[in-house]
Amino acid sequence: MNPWWQQVGNTIVAEFSDLTDPTQVTRAVLRLLVAALLGGLLGWEREHQGKAAGVRTHMLVAMGAALFVLVSQQAGMAADDLSRVIQGITAGVGFLCAGTILKGDRLDDVKGLTTAAGLWLTAAVGVAAGMGRESTAVLGTVLALAVLAVVPLMVRSGEKPVPLLAADEPPSPKKP
Repeated sequence: MNPWWQQVGNTIVAEFSDLTDPTQVTRAVLRLLVAALLGGLLGWEREHQGKAAGVRTHMLVAMGAALFVLVSQQAGMAADDLSRVIQGITAGVGFLCAGTILKGDRLDDVKGLTTAAGLWLTAAVGVAAGMGRESTAVLGTVLALAVLAVVPLMVRSGEKPVPLLAADEPPSPKKP
């Protein structure tokens, strides 16, 4: 009969045996690292713009989504079951995102929608990375960064020019 400490040791070894070969370890590390890096890029952009959800938040959302999908795949889930995991991630992150949206007194006074959408997209990037679709995750990140950088420039260029005088200031007298 094995002493109890040997049973405890064997149990600990068995619990940490989910990554049995170098291929599995490399796959897990690569997918989680890609999710973290891409989430970090999206978070850096938001933090650079002075938004509340920054690098760490985006990295955690992306890695969390990737980990949910990766572990489900490792457990041998069928595609139908995996789709339910993704649905759960989508809904759960949507709940997190709702907390970033602030509604003011006026109808048009809403803040945090872009942050919420960015976190939701970051979760999608994490899901793609976790599923082994790293190229798709990179493409999604690049397109998101383009939207965050280019669209505000387009919107600003389409706005009416601001008059030099405020509406309530009388014009200065003209000199003859």
